[in-house]
Amino acid sequence: MSVTDTFITVGFVFIAMAISLRLHLQLERDLLIGTVRAAIQLVAVGYVLSFVFSAHNALFILLMLLVMVLVAARNSATRGKGIPYIFWRIFFVIGFVTAVTMGLMLVLHLVKPQPQSIIPISGMIIGNAMVVSSLLLNQMKQRAESMQQEILVALSLGATSHQASERMNVESIKAGMIPTIDSLKTVGLVQLPGMMTGLIIGGTSPVTAVRYQLLIMFSFTAAAALTSILLGFLIYPALFTRAHQFLGWPKE
Repeated sequence: MSVTDTFITVGFVFIAMAISLRLHLQLERDLLIGTVRAAIQLVAVGYVLSFVFSAHNALFILLMLLVMVLVAARNSATRGKGIPYIFWRIFFVIGFVTAVTMGLMLVLHLVKPQPQSIIPISGMIIGNAMVVSSLLLNQMKQRAESMQQEILVALSLGATSHQASERMNVESIKAGMIPTIDSLKTVGLVQLPGMMTGLIIGGTSPVTAVRYQLLIMFSFTAAAALTSILLGFLIYPALFTRAHQFLGWPKE
């Protein structure tokens, strides 16, 4: 794909902007800013990855993964404003899940120990964990507000904070897993995933591409479950005092 072809693809964004202008959606500014930011960020990352790939230095790989986890945690933390140490809780969960998932892949020799494999796959895992974290926080906030009376009644009857918030926590964790489970059910029927599509376009056999995609999908599922569970159990105690009094979701 040439540079000219890349510039031509911007026309798709202009179509969306034209529709927004015609329907008075007022999305033109956001679309323009998003397009410019995406182009700058991806070009910059492209040059950084070229340097990291050629350097073959483990420190550079770890540094890049650290930056990715930091950005992901910062983005998800906006969904939990008011919760003590929310950024560090999310940072720990995403970092831990990424380390465990990638560590198992490397130990089991499912991927090659080289930056061309570690960074892209880790990036997909981190991005997926970020989405799950944001969704979990949204769901927990809604349930903390809608189930407040139920939690207070349980506490008044002698339940601990863990017992009183169990249904809220379980339902929030399950809700955080819904997109991942739905994608498992429809992959290949509704859409061809990005990694598989990229491999096929690059000339890889569709059967080989499927094997790689299954690796990614299954690792995503494990990472999403671990992220949702860990973060759920790290967040709910912040809604209670040490004396098991319900504080509710913090006001923004």
